[in-house]
Amino acid sequence: MTSLHQSIASIQEQLEKVPTLKDIRTEIATLAAKESDSKDLDEGKLLPKSLTYKNEFIANENSAPATDTNLYIERPPIEEKCLKAILQSGALIRIKAPQKMGKTLLLEKMLDYARQQGYQTVKLDLKLADKSTLTDLKTFLQWLCSDVADILEKPPNLDDYWKDSLGLNTSCTRYFQRYLLASIDTPLVLAIDNFERLFAYENIFSEFCLLLRSWYETTKQSDRMGRVWKNIRLVVVNSTEVYPTLDINRSPFNVGLAIDLPEFNQNQVEEMVRRYQLENQLGEQEITQLMALVGGHPYLVQEAMSNLKSQEVSLELLLNLAPSSQGIFSSHLGQQLETLQANSQLELAYKKVVQATEPVQLNPEVTFKLHSMGLVKILRNDCVSSCDLYRQYFSVFLR
Repeated sequence: MTSLHQSIASIQEQLEKVPTLKDIRTEIATLAAKESDSKDLDEGKLLPKSLTYKNEFIANENSAPATDTNLYIERPPIEEKCLKAILQSGALIRIKAPQKMGKTLLLEKMLDYARQQGYQTVKLDLKLADKSTLTDLKTFLQWLCSDVADILEKPPNLDDYWKDSLGLNTSCTRYFQRYLLASIDTPLVLAIDNFERLFAYENIFSEFCLLLRSWYETTKQSDRMGRVWKNIRLVVVNSTEVYPTLDINRSPFNVGLAIDLPEFNQNQVEEMVRRYQLENQLGEQEITQLMALVGGHPYLVQEAMSNLKSQEVSLELLLNLAPSSQGIFSSHLGQQLETLQANSQLELAYKKVVQATEPVQLNPEVTFKLHSMGLVKILRNDCVSSCDLYRQYFSVFLR
């Protein structure tokens, strides 16, 4: 029997070392964010001193980056605002910026910080929802409920809480309130990435916005329901500030904390130069030349630094070849060109933008799509090319 007990104890010890489904999901999310934001970079060196933030992925300030994903160039006061907000009961945080600005990696850092506080975290990426899920509101809401339950390692048990006779949004709220939130004694951060995916599905978009708005408002109540919902923190991430028409009173986009991720300014680009240890190659004049081409676009700046660090190209050659198919940005530019050429409306509109000498007014749908791709900046209601690199390249290839 002693031998049997020892064997059982040994097996139990080994089982304790097996990662849980939640551990695996967390690791996948971290790796996915690093991969996404090596393309979608906007990283920062230090988090607010007033907020303890442990991050093993941030490189030592005096060392060269082991990989480009180690870099995080802080854009104050964004990081401090986000970390403080995530601690607030019933918080709603809205992060928006065009593609490749680092939204997902900022989100992952917020979720990591929340986990350090002992919070439960759930991240839903709407890019993973297939079209059949997004064409029917009931299917979408039940997918949402089941996915959150799965991440929290709970059986879905939808039949126990879902009542069609009460309405779809009410059933979803009932499920969260009576099942998910009632079963945890710590705050829950629910983050929804790539929220703009819903913009093309008008019925789902409007009803889901109404649902999120109602959840946010319930957290402000002082009754029993309010106390239950105060445990939730909502984070919505999307790639543009141009939304489909929506009643402002039904929208979550005019409440909570709005975070707009800007491009890097000169000081932040200089910090990246220092972190890449390129001070001998990039002085003030060279940085000005680089920013004249790519602005402060985090992905483009990082791509340039990475190539200069590896000594694959000189700055002079980089700048000369940049707006061509031989330049270091050719893959990125080619992908953007393919996307434009697949949609004649977008192609013609952007051709008009890059060939114009003044800002161009486009219809809202086209503006939304070009802005979410990062190809234009919006000046009031007009569009301009987001950087000179795009203007030069697409002036040639959109003929």
